[in-house]
Amino acid sequence: MADLGNIAVPLILSVVIVWSMSRREDVFGAMTLGAKNGLKTVLGILPALIALLPGVYMLRASGFIDALTALLEPVFSFLGIPSETAPLVLLRPLSGSGALAVAGEVMKSSGADSLPGRTAAVMLGSTETTFYVIAVYFGAAGIKKSRHALPSALIADAAGFLAAAFFTRLLF
Repeated sequence: MADLGNIAVPLILSVVIVWSMSRREDVFGAMTLGAKNGLKTVLGILPALIALLPGVYMLRASGFIDALTALLEPVFSFLGIPSETAPLVLLRPLSGSGALAVAGEVMKSSGADSLPGRTAAVMLGSTETTFYVIAVYFGAAGIKKSRHALPSALIADAAGFLAAAFFTRLLF
């Protein structure tokens, strides 16, 4: 079975090339056109990434996330969200890598099988990096007016966080 995994991608690429050549398609031309379109997409989303990623790191390094976590801890406690996961709730909509680092810290300090550790894992799977996704996908598609997309996505994130905390507590 491991051998099939090693040859799957080259096999698929070979089949596509042979099939395209049998139909007399310009395989190299199609590949270069795809690369050209990919570079246009990268150039379209690059400004959003340049603005978003350093901003997230500055928020975390400045201690703002920690201060906001301490301020909102009673609210999280009331909602049934473990206080250890509060930084994850605040950071997840902004940064996937930052949220993953916070979840790793929660699991390291509380244990992967603890309520906070399991809740953090379910939260990571139940929510999205909203600002990143909107910046990248809307930038790539050339959408300038997002109107209800951001509020809807943040409400969906909130529902995901609450559901993750509720069901983790219920099932574990």
